[in-house]
Amino acid sequence: MSDSVPDATVGDETVEVEPVQEPEYDPAAPAPLNVPRTPTGNADVDAQLERLGDADHLATDGHLEVYEDVHRGLRDALTALDARPGPPAPSPSYDQRAPSPSYGTRS
Repeated sequence: MSDSVPDATVGDETVEVEPVQEPEYDPAAPAPLNVPRTPTGNADVDAQLERLGDADHLATDGHLEVYEDVHRGLRDALTALDARPGPPAPSPSYDQRAPSPSYGTRS
């Protein structure tokens, strides 16, 4: 009998049993963070949030590239929102006229 491989007895025979290999713990191995990403309703922003999921499958040194790419995409999406024309400004109302200068000087 050897110390490295246990033996098992089946009937009258001795059978060698392979030891079960425990997976080694690698603290640097990629592991998903499982952070929920709630849709915002803006397709450009939602696409960038989904891109963050790519970092789950990369080693830590690969995260920077993903984060910079997402940051660039979010900045572009916000810039695009600023560039869109908004609703027209309301026209001035007659009720909100400035008082005439003669009202301020009483004798």
